[in-house]
Amino acid sequence: MAGSDTLATGTTGTPAAPDTVKILIAGGFGVGKTTMVGSVSEITPLRTEEPLTVAGLGVDDLAGIEEKRATTVAMDFGRITISDELVLYLFGTPGQQRFWFMWNDLAVGALGAVVLLDVRREGEGLPDVLGRVRVPAVEAVDRHDEGDAPALEEVHRGEARL
Repeated sequence: MAGSDTLATGTTGTPAAPDTVKILIAGGFGVGKTTMVGSVSEITPLRTEEPLTVAGLGVDDLAGIEEKRATTVAMDFGRITISDELVLYLFGTPGQQRFWFMWNDLAVGALGAVVLLDVRREGEGLPDVLGRVRVPAVEAVDRHDEGDAPALEEVHRGEARL
């Protein structure tokens, strides 16, 4: 009923529930997944952030994100209502390598993914991230003021660095 001023109704005369689509927000540690979900969600997002601790020293690479103080340990959740008939559910993945096992579970039922890349960080190549996301995906390169954007070909090959 796109473009209609009336809400679709079910067989009981009550408004029909909208179709829902699950979208995975994936990427490496500190790339901005929690920020993205929080920025676009129409609801206060569910976050499972915990403070970084001494136990993560030597495990979590903070190069380029030294100001980071918390990390997602399970997922982020947000919602975007496109229309009365369509709602997007956003599921943000944890970025630390020790939590990557959760990506497959979070991807179950997802129509696709937005893969965020931070080209300032070594080892954040698109092929590495896409290898862990087993749904159709689009890429988004996190922009920073430190330099020019990399060539798209560099991003695809995992060679993009500022």
